[in-house]
Parts: sequence; C-alpha cells; structure tokens
Amino acid sequence: MLKKLLLSLKVSRPGLWFQTLWLYLLPTAQNPSYFENYNFWLGLVYVLFPLNFLVYGLNDLADWKIDQYNPRKNSYLFGAKIQPPDFKFLIWAMALTQIFFWILLLLRQENLWHVLIAILIVNVLYNLPKWGLRARPPFELFNQLGYLLVLPFSILLNQTALLPWPTILYLVLFCTHAHLMGEIMDVASDKCAGRKTSAVFLGIKTTKFTIIILVALESFWLWHFFKETVLSLFLLLGVVWLLLDVLVLYQDRNYTRKEFNLLGYGLNISGYASIVWVWLSGKLN
Repeated sequence: MLKKLLLSLKVSRPGLWFQTLWLYLLPTAQNPSYFENYNFWLGLVYVLFPLNFLVYGLNDLADWKIDQYNPRKNSYLFGAKIQPPDFKFLIWAMALTQIFFWILLLLRQENLWHVLIAILIVNVLYNLPKWGLRARPPFELFNQLGYLLVLPFSILLNQTALLPWPTILYLVLFCTHAHLMGEIMDVASDKCAGRKTSAVFLGIKTTKFTIIILVALESFWLWHFFKETVLSLFLLLGVVWLLLDVLVLYQDRNYTRKEFNLLGYGLNISGYASIVWVWLSGKLN
C-alpha cells in the first residue's frame, strides 16, 4: 500500500504544485484573516494534491507509452512513468479522491459545483485517447487556460473579490508560455512517439522565440498596468537567459535529465518566492 501511495504522490507531480498554489492564493492576497477559515485550508489541500492528482493522472494514463521515452519523467519533480498494471488502481484512486473532496467542498460552498464540473470537462477533453486536444496543435495550448479555473474556485470558496482583467490576461500569457516550456522539454519523446504538439510543429528554436515574446510581453504588462517592478525585472532576466539559451548555449539541443532536474528546482525556488511576494504586495489584486 505504501508503494501505491508513493506512486499517487509521484503522479501528482509535487514539483509543479506551486502552479495551482500560486493561483489559489492570489485572490486572498494581503488578507491573513482567510487563514482562520476552514474553507481556505480545505481548498488549499484540494488544489495541492487531489486536483493535481486528477490533472496529471489523466495525462499520465493517456501518455503512458510516450512517457517511456521521456528522460524527465519518473521523479517527484515531473511525474511518474506508469505501467498498465497501475491503471486500475490510479483510476479508482483518482475517482474516490475527487468524490471525497467534492462532497466536502460542496457541503461548504454549493456554488462550486459548476467550477468542479468545468475542471473535469477540460481535463477529459484534453486527454481523450483519440480526439483529445493534447495532440492537436495549437488547440492543446487552450487546455492550460483550464488552470485559471483555480481562480473562480478560490474566489467562490473563500468569498473574495474578483480579480481585475489585466491580471487575468497576464495569467493567460503566463500559462501559455509555461505550457510551451513543458512541450520543449518533451519534444524529443513526443517526436519519437509520433505525437504532434505546437513545439513539434514549430521546432525548438521557433518555440523558444515564441516563449521569449510572451515573457517579454508579460514583463511589460506587469510594469504598465501594475507598476510591478520586482516581477517585471525578474521576467526580463528570464528573457535574457532564454535568449542566451536559444542563441548560444543550447539552441535546438535537447536537455539532459540533470538539466531537467536543475530547471525543476529553479522553477520551484522562483515559483514559491513569487507566491510570497505577490501575496504580500497585493499588486495583482
């Protein structure tokens, strides 16, 4: 049983938990009174494990063959390499986990049902075996917008104010570039398995330049609408690094497993640091 529990944890990709946590905490920024509310902690637990277990579990079931070629998989940073004997357990574990938490959440806030259903629909549409959006570029990029459903989830559960539209658009840009970065990491295994993605279609260099444009636009957006200099400068540094990557260091070369892990650690450090900064500053609210 311990082995299966550890597999479930690995499937949920703890190395990427900061993404859903970032979105969940954003509407509650600068208001520690939420920490005294049971709803807040219930929602926080849900977006960390059960939600990520569902999102990445469905993806791992759909891509299990492709993942066998993927050098970054089989870690708590980037997820498990599952095998057919794991399927039945994972399907039941995901279903029971969702049912249990959905009941708890709906008992606290019944208006959440449409957000929870939307989350399920988005993930099913993305991971359908034959018709899923995951292999239909550029439509697979729209699935990342499903991450933004964490925002209305947090707003409804915690009864916070709505976020301004510039914040939403910034997050759309951010989610898009984050997904493209993931596709670059997987481009070799996707090609090997015959899977089509935007990165496979565009090529590594063109995809990297697309990411550079998006990150530069995000930096300008934060500075122009929020006068947010810290994150804006951090993103500009990211642009400089990405330019060095595509023009000098890696160009269109595939990354090694060690480099994937270093990137994962770096993403976690920057991700959690930005969570603290955005929550304390409240500039995106």
